[in-house]
Amino acid sequence: MSKPVSEPVGAAPTGPLPRRVRVGYGMGSVATGAFGTVPGLMLLPYLTDTLGIAAVLAGVIVVLPKAWDVVLNPIAGRISDRTVDPRGARRPWLLRAGLLLALTFALLFAAPDLGSRGLNAGWVLIAFLACASAYAFFQVPFVAMPAEITDSPLERTRLMTWRVALLALTILVAGASAPAIRDALDGRTGYRVMGLVMAAVIVIGVVGVYRGTRTAPIGRVEPGSGTLRDQLRLVAGARQFRLLLTTFVIQALAIGCMLAGVDYVADDVLQSDGAATILFVCFVGPALLLTPLWSRIGEQIGKRAGYLASSVVLGAGAALALSAQVAPHGVVFAATGLIGIGYAGCQVFPLSMLPDVAALDAATTGENRIGVFTGVWTAGETLGLALGPGLLALVLAIGGYASGTSGDVVQSEGARTAITLGFSIVPALLIATSLWWLVRYRLDEPRTATPHHDPPESS
Repeated sequence: MSKPVSEPVGAAPTGPLPRRVRVGYGMGSVATGAFGTVPGLMLLPYLTDTLGIAAVLAGVIVVLPKAWDVVLNPIAGRISDRTVDPRGARRPWLLRAGLLLALTFALLFAAPDLGSRGLNAGWVLIAFLACASAYAFFQVPFVAMPAEITDSPLERTRLMTWRVALLALTILVAGASAPAIRDALDGRTGYRVMGLVMAAVIVIGVVGVYRGTRTAPIGRVEPGSGTLRDQLRLVAGARQFRLLLTTFVIQALAIGCMLAGVDYVADDVLQSDGAATILFVCFVGPALLLTPLWSRIGEQIGKRAGYLASSVVLGAGAALALSAQVAPHGVVFAATGLIGIGYAGCQVFPLSMLPDVAALDAATTGENRIGVFTGVWTAGETLGLALGPGLLALVLAIGGYASGTSGDVVQSEGARTAITLGFSIVPALLIATSLWWLVRYRLDEPRTATPHHDPPESS
């Protein structure tokens, strides 16, 4: 039996949030962006081209810790739902888990030469498992906060604009500087220094979001009753959440595949020094400039329509990248820029739609399952982003990609074709597939941004 609603989730003013809260919340994306970008970009090449791990085994090492998060994230959400602390239920976890994430991230690339490929691979696997565990307890509370900070769907979109803008900036800085640091020092030393620098970036984001949200309004809703299994069953019964999550996870798989392919495209297809940095600038530069524009488009046409439009742009950019083996480099960079334009919208819209779904559930039931919603969400996102490099590794193995320890192995034409396909057509097909679920999503606000409360759905 649902409890009567005495106070909506967030219980916050429906008017604009202070800018310091928007920026403070967005600082969390500095931590999530650094952790989400650098392993996705560099861990697979580190395993195959520096440690000499076979592509298939390297893919397994990348995927397993993220698969563990599928189990851990809902538990992290349940724990944060039930946390009682004068600083708020979510904020203590941001600090504790965030600092632990920075420490374990530094260790990820800091392994000494242990004398065998098996031991070196074991170090990476254990360190990445520790990173993934810490990240779960940071990311889940972080994603849960918007549904409690405000009960305005429009204001959540504005909050996500800051989050995605800072995420894009972090991707630009981390994605461009991490390969540059590695290349400047070369070999394992380059990876170790890069890991320390990125750990410092994570600390900046952790401290920033913890301090920046100290004045954020938080409402009161009773924690959900029943066991975690009961909560997960109820969340799984929310049709709109399932549709939105499925779309987002499939697109995360596509993005993870493209992200992991950047280094391979730059080194083996374009065969150009510094191309990885240029590709990242092309990817993130448009996102930095156009994130506010996507937000305004969503205010006019609705979030679902905006999400559909940005998905089409993202898929078109991926398809255009098929020309990487034959077209001038400028065409490949332009295709990556188109991917960046679409990627910005594909972050703004679903991340602002998720709190709408979770807050409607809380308003309908009077129980707080926001942490469980976001735990399932981040588990799906994490798995999608992890399976992306795994999928690319499988495509590379089929194409005959040759691993090595010096980073200068000459790849066959089949391997170069596999890299191109894994960076372009495979993600484009995944994005096109995701639209089947998105077009069925029905919870959206009118252009006036008045919340639209569909009745709860069980199937």
